Amino acid sequence: MKRKRLGLLISGRGSNMAAILAAAAPDYPAEPVLVLSNRADAAGLEVAKARGVPTAVVESRAFKGDRAGFEAAMEAVLGQHGVEIIALAGFMRVLTADFVRRWEGRLINIHPSLLPAFPGLDTHARALAAGVRLHGCTVHLVTAGVDEGPIIAQAAVPVLPDDTEASLAARVLAAEHRLYPAALSWLAAGQVRLAAGRAVITGVDSAVDSLLNPLPRAALLSTQCSKV
Repeated sequence: MKRKRLGLLISGRGSNMAAILAAAAPDYPAEPVLVLSNRADAAGLEVAKARGVPTAVVESRAFKGDRAGFEAAMEAVLGQHGVEIIALAGFMRVLTADFVRRWEGRLINIHPSLLPAFPGLDTHARALAAGVRLHGCTVHLVTAGVDEGPIIAQAAVPVLPDDTEASLAARVLAAEHRLYPAALSWLAAGQVRLAAGRAVITGVDSAVDSLLNPLPRAALLSTQCSKV
């Protein structure tokens, strides 16, 4: 199997990056070849270096609003490392439509909500304020519209009565660390295709594998049995 050369873009601690690097064994279909940050102080850079993954920094602040120039500098580094697919892992910059178009179908992101609910920032606080019973995360292909790309996979977690923003965020983050490496592997293996604007997954049971249930299987079965 020829592994896809993976670039990961980060801005901070890169916990999802770390989850992907941990999953990227020799039989994983994506090979991490670069971790690129727009901030030199991003803690995730040291995590990547400790795992032997090459790192680079293109400081967004140095471009003073020149988004095209910033992205051109990033793409030069991505090209030097032969990157074929990109995973955004806490990358806190909005990419231009031109950049997204050039990487269409090869650019993936994870968002901390069950899209299309709560796009943008402060998702956990907004979920608590809305009184939803389920929250979670979504892996999607990136399009020009922020958090609007075709959905590949989602993970749902319960919102508990005593949840705070921090406790809910921690539960969602744990789900992210399970979901993102799996969804990325499908993309790298060529199992994700677009059809009528939707992401279609082949070779997996999409009804099961692309949706993580909020309850562990044993607890779910117990609940079902109690209703019989």
